[in-house]
Amino acid sequence: MGSCSDKLFNRERTVHEILGGGIFADVILWRNKNVSVGIVTVTIASWMVFESFAYTILTLLSSVLLLLLSILFLWSKSASILNRPSPPLPEFQISEAMAEEASKLLRSHVNKLLQVSYDIAMGRDSELFIKVAVHLFLTSFIGSLMNFQTLCHTGVLVVMTVPAFYERYEEYIDGSLVFICNKAKEIYLRFDIGSYLEYKKKLS
Repeated sequence: MGSCSDKLFNRERTVHEILGGGIFADVILWRNKNVSVGIVTVTIASWMVFESFAYTILTLLSSVLLLLLSILFLWSKSASILNRPSPPLPEFQISEAMAEEASKLLRSHVNKLLQVSYDIAMGRDSELFIKVAVHLFLTSFIGSLMNFQTLCHTGVLVVMTVPAFYERYEEYIDGSLVFICNKAKEIYLRFDIGSYLEYKKKLS
């Protein structure tokens, strides 16, 4: 076993840098508290709505869109009758450049996925096969414990709490992990030496 670093995963960058160092990282690490609080509040509220009223994502989206379109439709009709300005809505349109960029990004990710699948199917990368198999097994196991909606809500809450908690108590967490790592290394060395001595005794 190698020596244990004083940082989790032997990293040299900060948590903020690992998360990209932009607005996304600021939100996850609660440096933009208004947005972070809003995301957590919406996540919890939507989960309560789903669980209390047995809503599905499709039902909720349809209801919200129906309500929004009804309000805008009535607003536009009343505005034309009362000679008032129409709703200030921009023209919804996807530019050709945006479509090309999205298609390139999608093609790149799909090609990577196909290449990984091909390598596993051809038996070229045993380590990658084990990693994928473990991830699929864990996904299947977690999926058997909760439905997809609960899993999505839980995932958002984990992303919004664990990195911020780790960054705040980074020294304590890393110190505890280093201690556990050193203890595991010590136990491993004792077991390894004991096994070697026992094996040598059997040979003599």
